[in-house]
Amino acid sequence: MIYALFKYFQSHGIDFPGVHLMNYLSFRGMLVAVSAILLTFLIGRPYIRMMQRRQLGETIRDLGLEGQLSKKGTPTMGGVIILFSILIPVLLFCDLGNIYSILLIVTLIWCGLLGFADDYIKVFKHNKEGMSERAKLAAQIALGFIIGLTVCFSDDVVVREKVGVNHAISQEDTRTVDSETLVTESAWHDEDVVKSTKTTLPFIKDHEFDYKYLSPFKGTWGWYCKWAIYVLMIVLVITACSNGANLTDGMDGLSAGVSAIVGVVISILAWLSGNILDSSYLNIMYIPGTGEVAIFMAAFVGALIGFLWYNSFPAQVFMGDTGSLTIGGIIGVSAILIRKELLLPLLCGIFLVESVSVLIQRLWFKYTKKKYGEGRRVFKMTPLHHHYQKEGIPALITAPHKALPEAKIVMRFWIVGALCAVATLALLKVR
Repeated sequence: MIYALFKYFQSHGIDFPGVHLMNYLSFRGMLVAVSAILLTFLIGRPYIRMMQRRQLGETIRDLGLEGQLSKKGTPTMGGVIILFSILIPVLLFCDLGNIYSILLIVTLIWCGLLGFADDYIKVFKHNKEGMSERAKLAAQIALGFIIGLTVCFSDDVVVREKVGVNHAISQEDTRTVDSETLVTESAWHDEDVVKSTKTTLPFIKDHEFDYKYLSPFKGTWGWYCKWAIYVLMIVLVITACSNGANLTDGMDGLSAGVSAIVGVVISILAWLSGNILDSSYLNIMYIPGTGEVAIFMAAFVGALIGFLWYNSFPAQVFMGDTGSLTIGGIIGVSAILIRKELLLPLLCGIFLVESVSVLIQRLWFKYTKKKYGEGRRVFKMTPLHHHYQKEGIPALITAPHKALPEAKIVMRFWIVGALCAVATLALLKVR
């Protein structure tokens, strides 16, 4: 809204000091990040007190985890704080006419309502199971198809190919063309934007993979098939990220901290993809308009950092599914929009191992129960972070034998998440 107001002033020749500041992504990025942090402080404490007065706290089952029972009664559904702390700065400072801003806002509201419904059933209806897994999965798949079909059919979701730079031109020849791209006379690109199913792939020279390579058909059927494959991939990524973040949310500050690190990297990648010179230098796709993804993710990171003020150990509030499902959905959709979804297994390495640990545990338990009549475990407990929180019990992997303090587990997971983030950025120059 403020962004649109400043644009109105410029279009009508109303000039005053600072009227052009909204043209700079860096300025708007700082504004939304700081605004999001301040909003968490403004909303957080009253929200926590309200939940405490109404005695709407977390119910805890005794699973033999270190320090688990001390969390009983802690207010939950703190994801509401994250949602409003992202949404308000985005509405104020993002370009709401940008297709990427629209899709991310839809994702925020969709996943937020899904998570809120799940938490509402748990907290207000006193049903610990919450919404059924099938219902949540159906809602996530529906969102995936909405995003996928929009990417497929919208004329605003395009890429420009054949971007290059002639380094012979001096620095004095630069000029600012729009609010998101610094272009020089040495930069050139193909004037025709294209609808493409290409995405970024690490380790190879051109950094690109086209989903049409997976199509068994050619010609018209091949065109339909490649887009069908791409849409299904989008559905898979969104569902996997949303559930991965949900599984990671099990310790004070774990999911929020890891997700903030991921958000920083996605914001950087979005910034680079939306800049013609940077995308040319790094030999990645130039995607006009993705600067708004960087702004949205700056608000995302700011909201999570502010939320950690209350959610770090010992937590004053839990984010609940309202927060975790939304966080994962935003990460998945933003990676898709900047064509970096194939980097997610490394960037979201923590989400991946948490999800895989649950899958391995379930499959091995079912297999051994069928074969030996008694289910056996690979890990002491899953998701993986609980494995380190539980005293040694019969399992294939028992190390460490002693339970680790929760704060230590969280910090070590943050460190691993940071290493994954650095490795992801480094892959841009590994080819």
